[in-house]
Amino acid sequence: MRTQVAIIGAGPAGLLLGHILQRAGIGFVILEQKSREYVLGRIRAGVLEQGSVDILRDLGLDSDLDARGLTHHGIYLQYEGQRRHLDFVDLVGRTVTVYGQQALVRHLLAEHDRLGSDVRFEVEGVAPHGIDSGAPYVTTADGERIDCDFIVGADGYHGVCRPAIPGVTALERDYPYAWLGILADVAPSTDDLIYALHPEGFAMHSMRSLEVSRLYLQVDPSESIDEWPDDRIWEQLQTRLGVDGWTLHEGTITEKSITPMRSFVASTLEHGRLFLVGDAGHIVPPTGAKGLNSAIADVALLGRSLAARYGGDDSPLTRYSASALARQWKVQQFSQWMTEMLHVHREIADESTRAFRYRSQVGQLEYTTGSRHAQAALAEQYAGLPF
Repeated sequence: MRTQVAIIGAGPAGLLLGHILQRAGIGFVILEQKSREYVLGRIRAGVLEQGSVDILRDLGLDSDLDARGLTHHGIYLQYEGQRRHLDFVDLVGRTVTVYGQQALVRHLLAEHDRLGSDVRFEVEGVAPHGIDSGAPYVTTADGERIDCDFIVGADGYHGVCRPAIPGVTALERDYPYAWLGILADVAPSTDDLIYALHPEGFAMHSMRSLEVSRLYLQVDPSESIDEWPDDRIWEQLQTRLGVDGWTLHEGTITEKSITPMRSFVASTLEHGRLFLVGDAGHIVPPTGAKGLNSAIADVALLGRSLAARYGGDDSPLTRYSASALARQWKVQQFSQWMTEMLHVHREIADESTRAFRYRSQVGQLEYTTGSRHAQAALAEQYAGLPF
């Protein structure tokens, strides 16, 4: 078989890139190791920047987004029993949209089905070859060979594409805290997302729909979900999110898990005819809601660059890695800043040093919520840097 672009990975990055290529008239195949049911069942973050929404609308992929997405005009920052609202529309004229990654993947895949795209699941042993040549190709465990012009690794942190790049290195950081996340069958108790710093740890109130709430608690990475029965989860959410005159409504918990937090950026997102997008090239802690949006930014840039290449202009493709990484390091900085400002640093053994750090975080939050310039800087980055 021959195609123009072989995409390895059918997560949101790979599926969206396929739609961008289809719009540009560029042939592609998408190869996924996991089953279709597994891909559709993965529960991930769900806050889209303004730029991500604009990309979906431009591609005509916004019908489900319009039906299910919840537009938010800002966020709440909470500390010391106070809850302060940051109005993104007033500050920077932009919004964000709560739209679960699971719903996005389902819609992107349904549209590929409608178009008859070549998207294959349960493809074992996928491997890229010839990336230094002008004739790269992909092989599978069953002996199939797919010749192509370019290979795109959208296969995540543990995929096969990044290790195929000679000399690639990674800058990484593990965080001393994790998120316990739940889905609950209860209407959200807030209109906008709440980020809360509390002496017992960070908490967050998000949502998936008008009927389903998504909530998070800071826990230690070593903790097991078995240590967190539903009653304990709700008790801690009530404690950490509670403010006078407001009620957190409880409901049946339908899903719960603990996710470690880390930052990771590959030294390059390209080599020869191989390009990396999304988690294959970088990961951020979830506090700034940047993971999915970073993947969308990558594929928007790469899709445009490939279209330019087939139109006779190589220059955007030669700048892809540098351009994508320049944006990514700004995203990393913002995500790290939000994470460190809002999580209790239990890893600090000395009680006095730990107390100093906590009071400094309160000072950060007081400054951020008290200065319009600081609010605008947060809003600009949260609602999304240009793609």
